[in-house]
Amino acid sequence: MPEISIVIPAYNEATRLPKTLDRIQAYLRGNGTPAEVIVVDDGSLDATAEVVRQQATRWTQLRLISAGHGGKGAAVRRGMAEATGRYRIFSDADLSVPIDDLEKLLRPLRTGSGVAIASRALRDSQVEVHQPWYRETMGKMFNKLVRIFVLRGVKDTQCGFKAFTAEVAERVFPPLQTPGFGFDVEVLYRAQRAGYQIAEVPTRWINSPQSRVHPIRHSLAMFLELLAIPGRVRRHPTKDIPRPQVDQASA
Repeated sequence: MPEISIVIPAYNEATRLPKTLDRIQAYLRGNGTPAEVIVVDDGSLDATAEVVRQQATRWTQLRLISAGHGGKGAAVRRGMAEATGRYRIFSDADLSVPIDDLEKLLRPLRTGSGVAIASRALRDSQVEVHQPWYRETMGKMFNKLVRIFVLRGVKDTQCGFKAFTAEVAERVFPPLQTPGFGFDVEVLYRAQRAGYQIAEVPTRWINSPQSRVHPIRHSLAMFLELLAIPGRVRRHPTKDIPRPQVDQASA
């Protein structure tokens, strides 16, 4: 079993993936931690799959999973289903949060948290390259709505760098019902309802100018998904993990 699994959802990422994979490979080589990297091709129309295949011939830790275009949430869910690591991370393909910050996420997991998320909203975070002002404003508004309607106590649900223990990942991802960009909220909502501690971690953020998130269309879709999440979770609840039974006669 690898210590960590890194899941990268990718849709038409042939241009950005080579540098991203090079950086992750260099980090893991220097770190020495047993790891696997899983790229989920979300039905790309460009050469995303071929880029990963070529790199995998030189990097045995790298795997490609090809899927139909189901959305970012569906791609992450598929990657988490294939992951085998003790700790399971998903990262955006543009590495807006540098891979060097991975250890910051793993520390809380090693001391009892079930989930650790990179957060741009904490005082010690460093936003080195900002999003356009209207994106930042809409992001802050969305996170405020998240705290009002669904998820209390989490300041930044949408930063694309999150880590889970294997136990949490195996509980919150299989029943995931939100296939698009709002899936982060549902995953964290399920984890919080199941009683797991969610640690927000200060991070660095370098905005990618090639972001495909449309400031109006995707924000509206995410808000509608946000309102639907509590009902979806009630209809498709997070299942308990069976615990080993103790044989009282031999205890």
